[in-house]
Amino acid sequence: MFLLILGLALWIGAHLFKRIAPDHRASLGEKGKGMVALAIGAGLVLMILGYRGADYIAIWSPPAFLTHVNNLLMLISVYLFGVGSAKGRLAQIIRHPMLTGVKTWAFAHLLVNGDLASILLFGGILGWAVAEVVLINKAEPEWTPPAEIKPRGDVINIGISLVIYAVLAWVHTLFGLSVFG
Repeated sequence: MFLLILGLALWIGAHLFKRIAPDHRASLGEKGKGMVALAIGAGLVLMILGYRGADYIAIWSPPAFLTHVNNLLMLISVYLFGVGSAKGRLAQIIRHPMLTGVKTWAFAHLLVNGDLASILLFGGILGWAVAEVVLINKAEPEWTPPAEIKPRGDVINIGISLVIYAVLAWVHTLFGLSVFG
């Protein structure tokens, strides 16, 4: 559990560094980007190792129907990740599509995982994403939606999202995780 918590602390700290200490981050210049990327990568590795190595400590037992809710939310999450790149109409409505995707991803996983390690991992990432949105909105209260719109951007994003969702479901099965119940 220690590795999981350390990984979360590194991940969250590195991501929030720019928002919490912008002057210090700016003073590091390009070298700072590498340091932040290294901390994020190390945090990710530690989170994975810590999660995979954590003892299963049941906190609650999710009902079976939540698997279907999770699957729908995961598809929506993957779609949200692509909204900014797709430059469709939704990019003009959703200010933080990637962070909204992360929040949806984390919430979906909290619905179907009732063990302590999952609650720490997915709850921690959900908390980070919420904090990131709050800090960004505080630092940059005015938001100008992207001017460029690709008329078929949202439709293309649906197709790409379905493929990515299928790949993610398949990868889960490689680790012995049944995505569809």
